[in-house]
Amino acid sequence: MTEHFVAFKTFKLNSSMRILVIEDDQQAAGFLIKGLREEGHIVDHAADGEDGLALAREGVHDVLVVDRMLPKRDGLSVIEALRSEDVSTPVLILSALGEVDDRVTGLRAGGDDYLAKPYAFSELVARVEVLARRTKPEAAQTKLVVGDLELDLLARSCTRAGQDITLQAREFRLLEYLMKHAGQVVTRTMLLENVWDYHFDPQTNVIDVHISRLRSKIDKDFETVLLHTVRGAGYSIREP
Repeated sequence: MTEHFVAFKTFKLNSSMRILVIEDDQQAAGFLIKGLREEGHIVDHAADGEDGLALAREGVHDVLVVDRMLPKRDGLSVIEALRSEDVSTPVLILSALGEVDDRVTGLRAGGDDYLAKPYAFSELVARVEVLARRTKPEAAQTKLVVGDLELDLLARSCTRAGQDITLQAREFRLLEYLMKHAGQVVTRTMLLENVWDYHFDPQTNVIDVHISRLRSKIDKDFETVLLHTVRGAGYSIREP
């Protein structure tokens, strides 16, 4: 226990990260590095601002944990230099300066979060996790499934109960939009704007025609109906 921590009890994060700790206080850095490594993370350490800036420039870290008061180069100037070079690695600033103005200054310098000392280690871990999660792109959705109906967005194929269903390009796009909103009511306006790119209702029956064709392909020969008309509202694809 040191003056920098009020607790050391923590929890496991979802996945391993590579974290750079820029902290000149050897005791504080030791506790922080030990704790993060026990969580299963790869941790690099720099004891001054110049070394920290050099390591951070490599762009290999998921999160930077930067003390504000550092020898050779202070933490805020490190962050400002990184941002001016378009290094976008998220930064959690650690500082004994915890007043509102101090936090605002840190965030305006390019920090993504600010944690005042003394702090609970579990809170630091949670903040690091949130910063890493924000910067990780969500995996692209390549397959949509509603009941036994499957739409493969990469292969551009459709099956129901293992049977291949041939769809025209517009039918595929229509089904894709409905399945991405499975369980919700999709209005005619939503379909016109997102499937046909119309931004007004041209008083056409194009939607009715395509819904009818789609229904005949994905529902007609199957016991369970998935595509429903919601009277006065629109359409919905859902499991029973």
